[in-house]
Amino acid sequence: MVRRCFFPAVMLLFGLAICAGAAEVKTGTITGTMMMARGGAMANGVVVFFNAAAGPPPAHGKYWRVPEGMVNTDAAGNFKAVLPEGTYYLTAIKRAAGRTMGPPQEGDFYLPSRNREGQPREYVVRPGEVTAIGSVAEVVPFQPATNRNPAGLTAVEGTVTDGEGKPAAGVLVFAFASPAMVGTPLFASDKTGADGRYVLRVDRDGTFYLKIRESYGGGIPKAGELLGSYSDKDKPLPVTVKSGTALRGIDIQGHRYTGRGIGLHLQ
Repeated sequence: MVRRCFFPAVMLLFGLAICAGAAEVKTGTITGTMMMARGGAMANGVVVFFNAAAGPPPAHGKYWRVPEGMVNTDAAGNFKAVLPEGTYYLTAIKRAAGRTMGPPQEGDFYLPSRNREGQPREYVVRPGEVTAIGSVAEVVPFQPATNRNPAGLTAVEGTVTDGEGKPAAGVLVFAFASPAMVGTPLFASDKTGADGRYVLRVDRDGTFYLKIRESYGGGIPKAGELLGSYSDKDKPLPVTVKSGTALRGIDIQGHRYTGRGIGLHLQ
């Protein structure tokens, strides 16, 4: 019997929303209200969830971990999300502009999600139960790092180019733990600028595999979207990073998706 699990209150990323062929997933609900630290509701923002079993706590400024799910707040700052059972970290972002995905940017409002001891706050979602976290009045203006890659951080740096070798703007670089590069990636860079340069911060030393896309989420790309990976003749190449250092010169050339058929036809 094929089971499909849908979570209408939260968009799970990179194909996790439909679990065809998997065992039935037990879910619970988490609710709350996001408020600005200086008063007022965080209206029409986004609450983002990170499964504690899948990776480190969120720590933007050091790295941007790809979340397992997200849900919007309403005009009063309320949210309701249905999630697989487990322990989660959460943050909240209210965009200054129309962006809905990715790391917070200057001008946004952001919830650091810390307890009184300054440690990442954890929320437990139990099957068939509602976890009500109440009102969280901790959303503050986001303070971006003054340096794109401060000393002591662990990162991969390079340039993304298109099929003609020109710098590609607006591209995300994702880090995966395995060469298959399927499922949810571990970390994501900020979008590249006009120079095509990226900085992909990670939380530790280790070996990663890199893929590029112009947007978060899985599914069939849009025609013309730049896709690719750090590879040699379609064979993924490992990228090994040492803790506290930046590995530079990891350049990735992408190709445009033509939109033909179900597979990934590149030009």
